[in-house]
Amino acid sequence: MIPFRPPTPPPRLQEGYRLLLDPWPDPRALNHLLAAAGDAPRTPERWQRALERSLWHLGVEDPQGHLVGFVRATSDLALNANLWDLSTDPAEPTRDQVMLALVQASLARLRRELSGCSVSLSAPPGSLKALERQGFIVDPGGIRAMGLWL
Repeated sequence: MIPFRPPTPPPRLQEGYRLLLDPWPDPRALNHLLAAAGDAPRTPERWQRALERSLWHLGVEDPQGHLVGFVRATSDLALNANLWDLSTDPAEPTRDQVMLALVQASLARLRRELSGCSVSLSAPPGSLKALERQGFIVDPGGIRAMGLWL
């Protein structure tokens, strides 16, 4: 399979920052991160279900061990993959770098594990630059996604 665009080298996080593969973050840390990014908090039980039903999830910790970035993926393991809860802490000085690291690591993992899947995501406005640099197109051809909060 020929990739849509050549993969770019992964960004280097600043010294002391760590990309975590399949972390099991504390629900309070996830809620703190999502609330800082303008999203609604969830109960620990809801986080438990979301993480258990996710294919995988990635996080970024700062040098003090605080969660400063997060994303999780779901898929039907055939045609579609979805990225959820893509968030970075707005107060984080390396926010753009953390967002780019999460996006690139997510796409690399999807290419490796589920090549050929279409990828969709719902993302905050602050992530658009990083997503566009990776080839995402906002509402291609006027197609818009819809979501339903249950």
